[in-house]
Amino acid sequence: MQISVGTFNLNNLFSRFDFEADLSAADAATGQIEERTTFSFSDPSGFKLRTYQGKLVKGKPAAERKLIAERIKRMDLDVLAVQEVEDIDTLRQFASDDLGGLYPHVVLVEGNDRSRLIDIGLLSKLPIGAITSWQQVPDPLNPGEPIFSRDLLQVEILSPDRSERLFTVFNNHLKSHFVPFNTPDPSAEEKDSNERRKRQCEAAATIIAVQMRPDSRFVVTGDMNDGPESPYVAPLADSPSLKLTLGLIDAQETRPTPCDPPPPSPAWTERFKPSGQPAVYTLMDQIWLSPALAPKKSGAFIERRSKLGGDGSDHDPSWVTLEL
Repeated sequence: MQISVGTFNLNNLFSRFDFEADLSAADAATGQIEERTTFSFSDPSGFKLRTYQGKLVKGKPAAERKLIAERIKRMDLDVLAVQEVEDIDTLRQFASDDLGGLYPHVVLVEGNDRSRLIDIGLLSKLPIGAITSWQQVPDPLNPGEPIFSRDLLQVEILSPDRSERLFTVFNNHLKSHFVPFNTPDPSAEEKDSNERRKRQCEAAATIIAVQMRPDSRFVVTGDMNDGPESPYVAPLADSPSLKLTLGLIDAQETRPTPCDPPPPSPAWTERFKPSGQPAVYTLMDQIWLSPALAPKKSGAFIERRSKLGGDGSDHDPSWVTLEL
């Protein structure tokens, strides 16, 4: 039986419902707009409105939603880990309306992101077993705070008749590189983010090693916000306990890379173009296979964008096929 497993950052998949509001009125009603990056209040009709950095959070535009839906349907994967989704209702509606019921099994547990309001989830054609959230694991340097920016989501994938567990997926969305424009010390902020990402990888490696046996079949995937060679990802990627294999090392592109000049390797899923500098291509969206799964890989792919800015997302989805 061939099973395809992938990952896709959906780039702010928020509810399609957009609202208008007077932020000055919201300020008067809450008195908190200057103190918090995110808050919510109710308008007279009873709808709950959210803001981020002083602006209303709006639904993902229909055209962009259509683009990511088309990409997902074109890949037609059995299991797809997703990142940057507002909540379970949004993911369920997307799976039902935009994907036409392609995935009957939808998973999302509200996580720790209180600023961007994004969570991680999973779509599956195959039945799902146990679901475990590790969002409450504390940060070793700040025990009062959780280590994971969003969550580490553990999901069991079952055989079609539910008689056996085929493998377990560990979905991640690690600390980003984003530095707010008004940060007093950008270098210090960047250093803190890198170190936080490293501690997240250390925590994930420890959790997975305890949860899985040496002969367990499992996939570690998601938006790592760094390349697989990064020293901040190394505690997970190079964990001597897990002995993971990068499933995308020989990935094939679904279409030619729309870049001139082309990047040095087709193994990338995110493109960043600093002002006045060459573009940087990074394999941020990774798939790592356990020793029991690595020999069963039969292919690796990246669904390449048609525009440099991306098609509905600034990330390209990636996946592997497994012969189980």
